Amino acid sequence: MSKPPFQPPASYEAAMEELEQLAGRIESGQLPLQQLLAGYERGAELLKYCRDQLQAVEEQIKVLDAGVLKPWAGE
Repeated sequence: MSKPPFQPPASYEAAMEELEQLAGRIESGQLPLQQLLAGYERGAELLKYCRDQLQAVEEQIKVLDAGVLKPWAGE
């Protein structure tokens, strides 16, 4: 049985909300093993999606920073 393709969330915020909900269900300890594994896999996909979105924003900030490319100095 093949794994369904990754369904990206509507936005970064939607991904974060889904991640929080997944974490809560996983931490509850009430999920059967198969659902636990599926939740973990979905969480990993969402985490990658969020990281990619943040990387894209950082690249845009470098370009927009007064026309001078500077590395992002996150706070």
